[in-house]
Amino acid sequence: MATKKSKRFIQVALLVSTVVSLFFVPWPIVFAWLKPLPDSIQQQVDAATDYGFEGIIVCVDQANNEAQFYTAGYHNRAQKIPARPDALFKIASVGKLYDAVAITKLVNDDQLDLNETLANYFPELANRIENANEITLKMLVQHRSGIPNYTNVPNFWMNLPETNQEILELVLDQPANFSPGEDYEYSNTNYLLLTELIEKTVGYSKFQYIKEEILEPLQLKNTYGSIQEIDMNRLMSGYYVGIEEDIKTDDNGSMIATAEDVAKFIRALNDKSIFTENEAEIYADLYKYNHTGLVPGYQTIANYHKELDAVVIQFTNTTDFNGYEWSLSEINYNRIIKILERKQNQ
Repeated sequence: MATKKSKRFIQVALLVSTVVSLFFVPWPIVFAWLKPLPDSIQQQVDAATDYGFEGIIVCVDQANNEAQFYTAGYHNRAQKIPARPDALFKIASVGKLYDAVAITKLVNDDQLDLNETLANYFPELANRIENANEITLKMLVQHRSGIPNYTNVPNFWMNLPETNQEILELVLDQPANFSPGEDYEYSNTNYLLLTELIEKTVGYSKFQYIKEEILEPLQLKNTYGSIQEIDMNRLMSGYYVGIEEDIKTDDNGSMIATAEDVAKFIRALNDKSIFTENEAEIYADLYKYNHTGLVPGYQTIANYHKELDAVVIQFTNTTDFNGYEWSLSEINYNRIIKILERKQNQ
């Protein structure tokens, strides 16, 4: 009798645990992943609005073809303006690729040294950033410095500091997360310091240097340093789940660009036409060639796919740092790539 009761108890426990576990399954991700692959990219882009994105822009720049653009949802939800392919967008951390290229060019011109230390470039921070005398410029670029990430500071996005110095103060005098060069941890603080270093080296704004050395040679006329430089009507609205209002006017320091401009930059980076031969060698050992970006209201995926010889850029304008939006964005993007692969194999 005792054995039967034990078996019954186990069966009930397993049933209860199964039912409970169902509440923790990320069903939106499961459903998005399991849906049959549609016939066209446009159909997949349309599906993004079912995932909860207010708007989406996709640019496919495949070799020997004109760039193709796909949109769905809203450029501005309140005004019912449809998403438009030429809209400006906050590209967030995709801007780090431009920074890394800028560092490469300054190194090539002997204005910077990848093996020089943070303490040498910023003596005033030598006693305020742990291991500053061991952290090299190369470690900063590669996120191997151990310096804490300022965006991990609690409530950072709710109380945005107004200046770079105020942002830096959030992590000064804090212990390192690991010894320099011993590990990897993505840290926006690294690139804040790189911004300061570029400007200290050239004597003017980082974006002006990027404009002169990268944008103008590539004829990229729809890339900007901040929302202060643009017609705000061109900027796609940004939304955060649970917040009704448009948050595009929040100034978080992101670069702004169209999908077409980002696509042209990513191709030039990957085919190395953005570099001299020596610069290309420096960069190959320095940083990556694709990137993603995320700030409140804006998600970007910018990749070159060698097997397709295609650059695919995806902008989605709805975020929730505690939700499934980033995973859904990646699923949508990966399904677009599968559609391209299927088309190529037909």
